[in-house]
Amino acid sequence: MDDCPQQTPLFTFGVIADIQYADIDDGYNFTRTRRRYYRSSLKLLRNAWESWSESAVKPEFILQLGDIIDGFNKSQDASDRALHTVLREFTSGPAELHHVWGNHEFYNFSRSALLRSQLNSSPHHGSLHPNSNSLHPGSSSQGLGAQAPGSDIYAYSFSPCPGFTFVVLDAYDVSLLGRQESSEQYNQAMDLLKLYNTNEDLNCPPLIEGLLQRFTMFNGGFSKEQLDWLDSVLSLADEKQERVTIVSHLPVHPRSTGPVCLAWNYEQLLAVVQSHGSVVCFMAGHDHEGGYHQDTDTGVHHVTFEGVIETPPDSNAFATVSVYKDRMELKGRGRIADRVLLFPCLTS
Repeated sequence: MDDCPQQTPLFTFGVIADIQYADIDDGYNFTRTRRRYYRSSLKLLRNAWESWSESAVKPEFILQLGDIIDGFNKSQDASDRALHTVLREFTSGPAELHHVWGNHEFYNFSRSALLRSQLNSSPHHGSLHPNSNSLHPGSSSQGLGAQAPGSDIYAYSFSPCPGFTFVVLDAYDVSLLGRQESSEQYNQAMDLLKLYNTNEDLNCPPLIEGLLQRFTMFNGGFSKEQLDWLDSVLSLADEKQERVTIVSHLPVHPRSTGPVCLAWNYEQLLAVVQSHGSVVCFMAGHDHEGGYHQDTDTGVHHVTFEGVIETPPDSNAFATVSVYKDRMELKGRGRIADRVLLFPCLTS
């Protein structure tokens, strides 16, 4: 970072994960080992948005990595009200919003409702910016729906700058969450889950140690349809010598998170990534403690962002990322560490 302090980034963007706002008193996580600050999460979001809005170089977009409101809102009949409260914090400033869906989105809303909501930031659905009806000038995007008409998979790609592509993935495409119990998708997900989890409460991880602990109801995975689409997006990026960053609520590298937070079929997703030279970074949330690992085989950086919900009110949990030709410089605030993410060499 000190070698070229005069360099101007090609673009910048903000990242925030697991806000999980609810108008309820503080509580604890499911193992009662970490405190959760439900009301204060709104203040920390406000801190992040004010920082991005007041920065000398404004971020072109914000990645909201999922779990924007907490599942407790559902039992309080407050899902719509809570979502409106949080989204209201995003109504000022120049940045586009790119929302990722996590398990708490599905605790509050059905998949069909989410597809119709403001949390659908795919460009073919409508505005990416709360005060705009169009993409940022110079950007372009491609939704999954364009290649698979009628699909309800929430995945799309966009390009904020020539030579760079971002891909938003649907980590609950294969899941019990958001699927009707009578549907084929639900039954297939249930069959897969019960192969490894025999607990009466499927939100409890399997008793066996190791990576099989990922088979819980609050996780999910990626269908073959979505993986095939991702493969086609990355093939095109390879041809164009682009740098690709993938974002998902669920982490996909076992060294970037604890086993209980991994995507069900992370190995299949990693196999797609490893078969292409264009991917430089994979960003995720879900694991509130955060994590980081650089894949030694591919050079891909796997960054799991600390959750706002378990961040004390006197701290912060957001990041601003400056992108250069050969690297990303991640400037964290509060619990999130600074990182320099050097890009692996492009292969022809």
